[in-house]
Parts: sequence; C-alpha cells; structure tokens
Amino acid sequence: MGVTQETFSHDIHAQKGLTCVSCHGGDASSDDLAKAMSPAAGWKGAISRRQIPQLCGSCHSNPAYMRKFNPSLRTDQLAEYHTSVHGKRLAAGDTDVAVCTDCHGVHDLRAPNDPQSKVYPVNIANACARCHADANYMRKYSVPIDQFAKYNTSVHHEALVVQGDLSAPTCTTCHGNHGAAPPGVDSVPNVCSNCHVFQAQMYDKTAHKAVFDAASLPGCVVCHENHAIVHPTDAKLSNQPGATCMQCHTAGDVGDQARAEMLTGLTQLDGAIKEADQKLAVAEAAGMEVSDARLAQNDAKDSLTKARVAIHSFKPEVVRLYVQAGLKIADKDLQAGQNAMIERNHRRIGLGVSLFAITLVLAGLWMYIKKIEH
Repeated sequence: MGVTQETFSHDIHAQKGLTCVSCHGGDASSDDLAKAMSPAAGWKGAISRRQIPQLCGSCHSNPAYMRKFNPSLRTDQLAEYHTSVHGKRLAAGDTDVAVCTDCHGVHDLRAPNDPQSKVYPVNIANACARCHADANYMRKYSVPIDQFAKYNTSVHHEALVVQGDLSAPTCTTCHGNHGAAPPGVDSVPNVCSNCHVFQAQMYDKTAHKAVFDAASLPGCVVCHENHAIVHPTDAKLSNQPGATCMQCHTAGDVGDQARAEMLTGLTQLDGAIKEADQKLAVAEAAGMEVSDARLAQNDAKDSLTKARVAIHSFKPEVVRLYVQAGLKIADKDLQAGQNAMIERNHRRIGLGVSLFAITLVLAGLWMYIKKIEH
C-alpha cells in the first residue's frame, strides 16, 4: 500500500511513539486479523479526505494531550483550518481542496524544522505549487496558476532559497498556513507591514493611501507587485517607460517633480559613496591606514538605505535629510582617502630622497675604501 516500516520510521508520529492504530484504529495486539481489523476493535480503515482534518484535530486540538509531546505547539490548527478557503470549500462538499495530508504528507510527516519536511520554509512554495501551479487542477476554481513562477523571480525567493534566510517570506507568510486565505485589497498593506514596518508607517501618512483606498487598489502591490516582487532599484524612480511612478503620473506634474528630485538625491549619494569606496580601496591597497574612514562608510550606506526607505513618504524633503547626512559622511571619507594618497606620495618622495642619500653615502664610502686600499 506504499507504506514501509522505513518510511514510517522517519515520521514524527512514529518517533513520538504513535503507531498505525493511533489513526486507523484496530487492535494491534491480536493475531486474528478479522478481530484486529473489526469495527468492534475500533478499526477505521482507510481515512477519507473529508475525515482527515477532524482525525488530525482529534489530537492536535487537544491541549492536554499535545502538551505531553510539545508544550509550545499550537492547538488551534483545526479551528483555523475551518476559517480558511480550503476548510470552507471542504465543508461545502469539495473534497479536491487541500487537507492536512496534502501539505504535511501521510506516513512520512517530518517536523517543520526538518529540512526534508514538506513544510520546511524552503519547501513550502513547492508544496503549494503542487496544486496552485497545476492548470488542470485549478481550472474549476478560476484561480491564476502563475503565482509560483512569479514568486521564483522575486526578491523573497532569492533571500529564502538562494541566500538561505529562513525568515524571508514564503506563501504562508502572507496567506497564512492553516487559516490560508487570499489577503483582501484593504489588508495588503497590513500584511506587508509585518516585515516592512517603516515603509508602512510612512505610506499610511501619504496622499497615495487615500487615493488607492478610494479606488480599491491594493496599496503596496500597485508599485511592487505581489508574487513577482523584484529587488527595488533607484531606476524605479526614473521617467522611462515602465518605471513605477510614470505609470500614474504625467511628465511635469507634482508627482513627476518629486520623483525627479528624489532620484537625483539618491543618485548623488550613491555615486559619492562609490567614489569614496574606490578612493579608500586604492589607499588601503597602497598600505595606508584608512580603517576609520572605511568604518564610517557604513554610516553613509545606512543613510542611503534610509533615504530609499523614505521614498515611501513621497516627500522629497524627507529623502533630502538622509541624502545630505550621507553626503556629509561620504565627502569626509573621500577626503580621508585623498589625504591618505597625498601622504603616500609624500612618503614615496621621502623614500626616494632617502634612497638617493643612502646611495651617495655608499658610493662615497666605496670610493674612500678604494682610496685607502690604493
């Protein structure tokens, strides 16, 4: 039946001491199969999809029982599932929707912190895609099937899968896990603000929020997309076709002027930091002491990061404050690099003069020795 002792030995339930009868019922102590697998012995047989959530919940919703295995484990998963789009459709008779075993597995359930678990953060998107990227499966729900493909191009996927940052968002971060539901238009900023706190605080005070809310537009998604969230660059503030701001604004309007001023400031600070970095690298390669300036460059880069975050205020004067602070540091570091190079040149001149003097002394000494020998 596709179940082996080896497979089940990796299951978290087996490791906690549960056996087949824990879910399927029956009497494991009886050698008589007819009695062992009889209704009188509590035999349930194959568990239908409709029964699975309730079966799992019979243990996982019992705080007293679950406390014996993991006191910190939540016991409201079943209640949350009933509120999800999956749970509601199952209750309405649709047995094709996801149930516990579709996401967690059947006889080889791993702990969520096990890298081989289907619900390990890196694997969650793949688990969701088994249904949500299947055109035939999703056809009757009229749900797009490109979410997984788009997510794979996103900065979130890059951070989670490529860089190994397990705190980076995946499907369940935004949609929930047991209580999975698509975020409503009015809740998107609240979802994003769980991580992007400062951006959300700034956005909430802007005219864009009122305009987007009035037009029933999903806040952050208007500029950043939802699943295909690419790494933001300063180029998003350009006036080129496809740039973010110019999708709504027209050339010369107030928004366009603000965009241009913010982009100019960011470009100036970014260029100043790179110029200072380059000068300090040359000085450092020449053996000059520039560690203090190198360290100060982190503050300049921090100012650039804050300036980029401040874009969400849509106020050039706010961005300008961080740009000016960063420029002051970068200019000082550039000067430190230039001074170090000047000192290097002085040292080289001094070294040249010293070597010349030493050469003259050696030449004179050699001539004197020759004279004595003669």
